Amino acid sequence: MWRAGLCALLLSSVSGLNVCSSGSSTSCEECLLIHPSCSWCSQQDFGSGRTLTSRCDVKENLLRRGCDVDMMESPSSKLSILGNRPLSSKGSESSMSDVVQMMPQRIAVSLRPGDPQWFELQVRQVEDYPVDLYYLMDLSLSMKDDLDTIRNLGTKLAQEMGQLTSNFRLGFGSFVDKNMSPFSYTAPKYQENPCSGYKPFPNCVPTFGFRNILSLTERVDRFNEEVQKQMVSRNRDAPEGGFDAILQAAVCKEDVGWRKEAYHLLVFATDDVPHLALDGRLGGLVTPHDGQCHLDEKGEYSASTRMDYPSLALLGEKLAENNIFLIFAVTKRLYVIYKNLTVLIPGTTVEILDQDSKNVIQLIVAAYNNIRSKVELSVSDLPDDVGLSFTATCQDGKPLPGLRKCGDMKIGDTVSFNVSVEARGCPGDADHTFTIKPVGFRDRLEVFVDYRCDCGCSRTAQVNSSVCSSIGTYHCGTCACEPGYLGARCECQEGDASGSSLSACRQAEGRQVCSGRGECSCNQCLCYESEFGKIYGSFCECDDFSCPRHKGVLCSGHGECHCGECKCHAGFIGDNCNCSTETSSCLSDDGQMCSGRGSCVCGRCVCSEPGAFGDTCDKCPTCPDACATKRECVECRLFDSGRLADNQTCQRRCKDEIITVKTLGNNDPGAVLCLYKTEDDCVMKFSYSEHDSGLSVLTVLEEPGHVGGGPEALTVLLAVVGSILLVGLLLLAIWKLIITVHDRREFARFQNARSRARYEMASNPLYKHPVSTHFVETDFDVLGKSFNGGVH
Repeated sequence: MWRAGLCALLLSSVSGLNVCSSGSSTSCEECLLIHPSCSWCSQQDFGSGRTLTSRCDVKENLLRRGCDVDMMESPSSKLSILGNRPLSSKGSESSMSDVVQMMPQRIAVSLRPGDPQWFELQVRQVEDYPVDLYYLMDLSLSMKDDLDTIRNLGTKLAQEMGQLTSNFRLGFGSFVDKNMSPFSYTAPKYQENPCSGYKPFPNCVPTFGFRNILSLTERVDRFNEEVQKQMVSRNRDAPEGGFDAILQAAVCKEDVGWRKEAYHLLVFATDDVPHLALDGRLGGLVTPHDGQCHLDEKGEYSASTRMDYPSLALLGEKLAENNIFLIFAVTKRLYVIYKNLTVLIPGTTVEILDQDSKNVIQLIVAAYNNIRSKVELSVSDLPDDVGLSFTATCQDGKPLPGLRKCGDMKIGDTVSFNVSVEARGCPGDADHTFTIKPVGFRDRLEVFVDYRCDCGCSRTAQVNSSVCSSIGTYHCGTCACEPGYLGARCECQEGDASGSSLSACRQAEGRQVCSGRGECSCNQCLCYESEFGKIYGSFCECDDFSCPRHKGVLCSGHGECHCGECKCHAGFIGDNCNCSTETSSCLSDDGQMCSGRGSCVCGRCVCSEPGAFGDTCDKCPTCPDACATKRECVECRLFDSGRLADNQTCQRRCKDEIITVKTLGNNDPGAVLCLYKTEDDCVMKFSYSEHDSGLSVLTVLEEPGHVGGGPEALTVLLAVVGSILLVGLLLLAIWKLIITVHDRREFARFQNARSRARYEMASNPLYKHPVSTHFVETDFDVLGKSFNGGVH
């Protein structure tokens, strides 16, 4: 009620616009359809008497204008819970019918158009829930190696599944294709042995469509025994008749042995593409598949050569109807094809199967964990005039508007969904029922819907009332006049117009009479009829066809046109209602919206991170976090370590193709080289690239590189100081060596020069050593002579 009051306040205050009084309502029922805040006053003496629309207004305005509360018609939507058993904690209880994985179970809603009701829905993946697994295998000639591999599958698979559930049953079926031309060899010599004349494998069994070999049983040894007896067959074209087999395995519940209180897993193993609907016309089959069970007393599909292959829509319908999770186990080259099929068939997953099926057990366990790690709601039998919107609250407690699924769940986790249900109109039928259920679950919520479109005052209508001049029916304060009469009390006849009354038919002074789209009669506008839709309003100012269009469709087909404005259905917004608020298509495998690299706009991811692309912006080799994201997949897939190793999400989130090599090359120019240090102080290197097929490819070294432990700070400091000292001493030693060598060279040169000088003085013939003679005289005369004469 507080929401209705707030809407009423907004409607009466925004730009003077009041959608209730400015609408086209001429009766109480029409008033209730305009907006949930609109009320109708059925008081006889209320209003001006000139226009009927004055009785339709927000409650506050009607009270202010003198309408008694008891004379107001303003119903509101209501919700009541009819069944609400509490959630169970374990599946291995005494009676499986008492196990509850979803609450509530039954509710009833009374809806006034435009007035939504909210309720909370809780879902829990209970522990130790029973599992029925039916292995459906392609037995065409190309699967011979795979058949040899699974001959002892039953025992090993039971051991692995025994760790997940204490109540496990296993079954087996096979298929090839329709035994008719052009799908198979039909010449007489091929009837008993289609491999006749085929040298690589000359013997095989006749072609068949589908065969239920072993119904679901707890005796897994029977599985091994039956598989041991099987032989491959041969068909002519590459596609197989697998969809025929899937449909029969789904709808033949009694023959296959599906239990009501169990998870139903259907593993579909093949190495080629399937035939689709209309392919049967190549063989003259024009009868569409009827979706019924056609197994004979031998367990073989008896209508294989009478009806066409089933369509994807029929296949999805029957799988959902029988709560079956379909697991496509296909070879790597088919991954993208079957991945696209999972979008069209709810409740399906795809896993990569090795060429010889040697990884089939790991594949099944991974697919089972993937299925148990998520919850997705589906809706069936929803009326056209009822809209639903979902807000998921997953393990992190954050509400996610527009999302109807949660991932990364563990067994025992509980998630909740806030569901809004809103009526867009009033259908001819009184009541409807629709169902909300988690995909693949037995549990479901039944929703019973009735509509609050009638006014209580209409039940006291007076035919030919005196209030209506005895020529009309009085109800809810107004007169419904007989044909040819007009007026608030049916006092005028059509065509009775005068110049004085034209002003009452103008919306404002100077405007056209009845907006140029009607005639003024008895102070009222009679709107023209239009081939495009309805013209209405007190002054014929409104219509239901002058609204924005998208691709030529009025309001995109997701809204109603009201007086030039689109009123969008639940789950859509925008001027032309072309923008969906659903965000489930934007959720990536890691549970993030657009992988954290963009935003969800109108149900599609708009990548904001440079280099990011893909439906959920999940592909981005050049993003800074690309190596860190792919590192987690390398760790959990190859070494069973890292953050994803313990929470059952590795196989679900890491669908990349991983190739191990001895050396990393650089053949792909678009590949990004990544390296990181492991917990064991090893360096792991890998390259990340995106291929045209849509797969991310990780090329990883077989063995990580080993490195020593990290050095301490003191060791580094001492090493640096020691290195500096060592370099200094080395430089000094070099300088000393250079100086010593230089000095020795100079000394040798000096010695050599001296030696040459001595040699030159000893061998010069002109050189004589000096001789000195000394005389001793006592006579002074002799001494004088010696002075004067000289001595020679």
